[in-house]
Amino acid sequence: MKASYNWLKTLINLENITPQQVDEFLTSSGLEVEGVETFETLPGGLKGIVVGEVIHKEKHPDADKLSLTKVDIGAGEPLSIVCGAPNVEAGQKVLVATIGTKLYPTEGEPFEIKKSKIRGAVSEGMICAEDEIGVGKSHAGIMVLPADTITGTPASEVFKIETDYVFEIGLTPNRADAASHYGVARDLSAILNTHVQKDGFEARMPGIHELPEATNLNKVEISIGDAEGCKRYSGVVISGITVQESPQWLQNRLKAIGLRPINNVVDITNFVLHELGQPLHAFDLGKIKGNKIEVRTCAEGTLFKTLDGVERKLAANDLMICNAEEPMCIAGVFGGLDSGVTENTKAIFIESAYFDPGYVRRTAKNHGLKTDSSFRFERGTDPNMVIDALKRAAALVLELAGGVVSMGVTDLYPQPLEPFKVAFSYDNCTALIGKNIDRAAIRQIILSLGIGIASEGADSMLLSVPRYKTDVTREADVVEEVMRIYGYNHVEPSAQIKFTASYADREQTTRAENVVASLLVSFGFYEIMGLSLTKSAYYSNPEGLVNVVNPLSSDLDVMRKSMLYGGLEALAYNINRKSSDLKFFEFGKTYTANSEAFPYSEEKHLSLFVTGRKYAENPYGENNKVNFSYLKACVERLLERLQVSFKTEEHTDDNLTYALELKHQKKTLAVIGLVQKSLAKKFDIQSEVFFADINWNHVLSLANKKEITYQEISKFPAVRRDLALLIDKTVKYNQLEELAFATERKLLKEVNLFDIYEGDKLEAGKKSYALSFILQDEQATLTDKQIDAVMQKLIKTYTEKAGASLRS
Repeated sequence: MKASYNWLKTLINLENITPQQVDEFLTSSGLEVEGVETFETLPGGLKGIVVGEVIHKEKHPDADKLSLTKVDIGAGEPLSIVCGAPNVEAGQKVLVATIGTKLYPTEGEPFEIKKSKIRGAVSEGMICAEDEIGVGKSHAGIMVLPADTITGTPASEVFKIETDYVFEIGLTPNRADAASHYGVARDLSAILNTHVQKDGFEARMPGIHELPEATNLNKVEISIGDAEGCKRYSGVVISGITVQESPQWLQNRLKAIGLRPINNVVDITNFVLHELGQPLHAFDLGKIKGNKIEVRTCAEGTLFKTLDGVERKLAANDLMICNAEEPMCIAGVFGGLDSGVTENTKAIFIESAYFDPGYVRRTAKNHGLKTDSSFRFERGTDPNMVIDALKRAAALVLELAGGVVSMGVTDLYPQPLEPFKVAFSYDNCTALIGKNIDRAAIRQIILSLGIGIASEGADSMLLSVPRYKTDVTREADVVEEVMRIYGYNHVEPSAQIKFTASYADREQTTRAENVVASLLVSFGFYEIMGLSLTKSAYYSNPEGLVNVVNPLSSDLDVMRKSMLYGGLEALAYNINRKSSDLKFFEFGKTYTANSEAFPYSEEKHLSLFVTGRKYAENPYGENNKVNFSYLKACVERLLERLQVSFKTEEHTDDNLTYALELKHQKKTLAVIGLVQKSLAKKFDIQSEVFFADINWNHVLSLANKKEITYQEISKFPAVRRDLALLIDKTVKYNQLEELAFATERKLLKEVNLFDIYEGDKLEAGKKSYALSFILQDEQATLTDKQIDAVMQKLIKTYTEKAGASLRS
């Protein structure tokens, strides 16, 4: 939200408070100023342009349309200026842009005045036309000022250029009370009265006074058909107006905060909205059919054309402002194309209302509309500001557009909204803040924020909190308000820190994550953090997806059920930026929709992604590409580090070309595989991507549960033997591993699958597995006879129980 320093000065005395101090005070109170811009009513502020007097003129000897002039600018020697304007004459008072001045023309790019030669004659500046300095559009000749204008006067004084400072405030959703200049001034008042001078900085409500007596020439019947959506509705009619351009002061106020002036009536409604925080709308009285206004909903699918020319289909719960025949405006959101104010409008109905935040938020979301009006109604406006804002706008219309009040203020407020009642204890305030603040100071801060005291005791108060403070409904909220104004920087840190030492599983979880993260970083991985929201289009089967109500976009319409797609997005992003050798890991949660009894579940996962090369290019000609075995080894080392035992078996997954599953009893610990090429190409990834999905909940439940035992390292060497087995494609590696350990329990230490071959050189339905076996005796060196005996037993077992044969 933008707030103008000059505008604030009309609401609170800031005579001795600089813009920089305002910046600091607002930020310290929770209204963070994200930036300050300088605004000038004309770009450049006419700096370097002064009033000059043409004291001599003669024709240029080498150009018929140019004149040589001498111009006195009130300082130093007269300037020699070559001028091409047909109306330049001696004795005129003119505007002179001196050397080095940057001009901002009405049309075109800015340019700088330099000393130059024009057809051989030196020119030391420029006599300006109005379009050349941005004050008009005419280029028929130079601007000639009144003869009594003082030579040397800066042009900024002649045109009364206003310089302003505009604060860009990062308004949080809970601070609806500060969504206006008056709201900001109210906070400034509390801060300055607390820290600068007590009672010296009161925020004042501008221009609110009773309107002239109504002539009753017009009457508009108002009714509320949906009292839940519209708690209060008020209006006034002013006739005999003239719609025209707004005066300069009003245009400057709007331009400073980035709004484009339209006409005096529309500008007034925008002005009051940003001044008092109360949205208004002006209808052309002649377009209110039947002289009747009803606040109601319309039938589902009703067509309505808004101010931007878009025809929209209304939902059954869209609150509308209707006349006797048709809708005219989406309540609190956007006006209609056919009921607005034009240059031909002679009478207007000004609306001021309090609409339910939920209604406005839902309607604005449904139609993809975000306006200054909906921004405030969605967060909650002040129902007690409705009439004051209406009177302020009506008074400005009478002043700037003329006319008379032809129907006085009509106000429908069926069930007035009462202030929030909050019990407040000084002792609780001290306990929450951690500092004993003077009670008189606390009381002063509370009152300066507009919070009333309904009753008061020695140690407590019953507070009456105005409705515009939508987030102040509890004692803790009031304490937060006190702290905002008192200042967090004024609360000294405690000399002691007291805490209760307790065991927490969360610490173990964090420690395990840090151990694994450090291990993966040592392998060359980088941690990524993805969104929990993703697009449903990624999932071919929508079963189990957790859908988002009112998603921000179709790309973020479900909670992720898998970590795979977010990781592929991260890979694609980096690959598209010429970084193709990637190793990523991510801790995150996945979400699943289940049965009605347990509608949703979430699990923590650790995902790993590798693509490209393992490490930087080297001169040794090694095969440096990542592969399935590399990622499998990373996962195995990770599980071993956490002392989690596992078995492997083949796994099928629609997104993976081939995969292995690592299990502990019946728990799936991890799935490792090669991402389908077709899926990778959807993300514009051409290289192979290997993916591991680790169920962190399962891993963590088993981690570090084994008691560490120690044994002496064998003094006797281990022996490796390999077998190449031809087996059926239905046989899985974990079957072969289990058979091996069941056959030889004493000497067999390790079994590993180090090669797989499937091709047309093998029989149909067959594949080749190359297995390595590590044998070792703890008591003696193995003999060839012992080794051969073990290998023969293994071959016999594989032949009889797995249908394997040796491949030569």
